[in-house]
Amino acid sequence: MRRLPLLLSGLTVVILGCSFVPRFGAPATLATAATPGVAATAAPVVITVAPIVITATPGPTATPIIKIVDDLENLYVNLYEQASPSVVHITSKSQVFDFYRGTVPQEGTGSGFIYDGQGHIVTNQHVIDQAQDVEVVLADGTSAKATIVGSDAYNDLAVLKIDGVKPGLLKPLPLGVSGGLKVGMRVIAIGNPFGLDRTLTTGVISALGRTIERGNQAALGEMIQTDAAINPGNSGGPLINLQGQVIGVNTSIQSPTGGSVGIGFAVPVDTIKRIVPQLIATGKVVHPSLGFNAYEINSDLANALSLPVQKGLLIAQVQPGSAADKAGVRGATQRLRTYGGYILTGGDILTAIDGKPIYTRDAMTIYLETSRRPGDTVKLTLIRDNRTITLNAVLDAK
Repeated sequence: MRRLPLLLSGLTVVILGCSFVPRFGAPATLATAATPGVAATAAPVVITVAPIVITATPGPTATPIIKIVDDLENLYVNLYEQASPSVVHITSKSQVFDFYRGTVPQEGTGSGFIYDGQGHIVTNQHVIDQAQDVEVVLADGTSAKATIVGSDAYNDLAVLKIDGVKPGLLKPLPLGVSGGLKVGMRVIAIGNPFGLDRTLTTGVISALGRTIERGNQAALGEMIQTDAAINPGNSGGPLINLQGQVIGVNTSIQSPTGGSVGIGFAVPVDTIKRIVPQLIATGKVVHPSLGFNAYEINSDLANALSLPVQKGLLIAQVQPGSAADKAGVRGATQRLRTYGGYILTGGDILTAIDGKPIYTRDAMTIYLETSRRPGDTVKLTLIRDNRTITLNAVLDAK
């Protein structure tokens, strides 16, 4: 059998732009099987390939990163120009007793912001604590003597007032709301760290609802945590959102060095809205109170006293005539001697207020401070003689 070759000639590939077009030159000769001794002639076969056209669709034009940076810079610049004239520098002077030198003068500095057009200024209570003289310096350098309208040590807030200042220099900062705050939101802090007037730092909200322990004082609850740099002298200055609204008063830092390490705390603006009007109106703040003393139950105490729960508040003493007393809460019935002295036992165990679990004194104080007012009725969940009972108490004012 004679084999006829398959001839493929003139193969050309042309690529133009986004089109791919194969082209063939001379027709291919196709060999087929033939009867022995008989010549077979192959008929020409023409193969035509239609062009395939691929068209690229342009995507949306990306915003250049430099424009995003420029927009953010302009935003910070505008916020600072808008808010900084409302931030003030506060200097407090007092006399303190020194064992070796007797009575000596002491001076401290802090920050604050203009609250209204009547000259009220909001700052921290610890900025003006025990001060005999307070001086406020405005953004244009105007200095004015300030009077202390009122202060609240628990919430670390105070209100000052300056008089005789040109009305045009009193530019109040608008107040925002705490409810819409979210972790990750950008913020700016303006204050006077180390006496450096109206310093701007930026950051984000790092956490919400923090509880800050303060030694012998009751813990501060619902605090805003930020990584915007806060240093000594920033206390009392505003924490501001990107809408130019005050969302907190910068209060404290957590640091092993005394300087900023990116962990700062601010009193939330909803607390400012609740406390400042009371200070302006009466010079003081009334706090809700139940009127009892209690031990915090842990596993060791629960096991030692064979208590029915591992967490809660074991009520030791109920103040006569207090809200708890009027509601029928019972205090200790016996005194048990221990290695360190004695413990009062046999009283009711508080486990919840208004259905919210309460396991520490700080948790009780924070709940009452942030959620209830004097005169409100709260439902107490108690364990008495191994049975759960509920009592209603009308909160006192203290």
